[in-house]
Amino acid sequence: MARVKYTVEYFIKSSPHILYNFIATQSGLSQWFADYVEVIDNHFTFYWEGFPEHGTLLEQMEHEYVRFLMENHEKNEFLEFRIYKSEVTDDTILAITDFAEKNEVQDQTMVWNSLVDLLISRIGGKN
Repeated sequence: MARVKYTVEYFIKSSPHILYNFIATQSGLSQWFADYVEVIDNHFTFYWEGFPEHGTLLEQMEHEYVRFLMENHEKNEFLEFRIYKSEVTDDTILAITDFAEKNEVQDQTMVWNSLVDLLISRIGGKN
């Protein structure tokens, strides 16, 4: 089955500066995305329940986005966390772009919903 690119967006009551630290640093990612994160140069190892998954930081722009090539993704696929401000409301928005089998996008979106709920609780903001 073909994998498809999808994006989910969340309003986050946080400044882009604070949110960026949660999506781009070892300590920030360890608070919501994975149980533990190790970083050596641009190579990240994410641990979930003791199982590692490796990723390489492909691109980043401070306070705007980070993009990873994950070990289990194809070469033209990526995992991206992007921060932007709504032009209408001035709210901070976190857009997560990922890839999944077409029939798994809904389930993966529910996983992201749960992870972002944890992120929001760690930041200290409620939506």
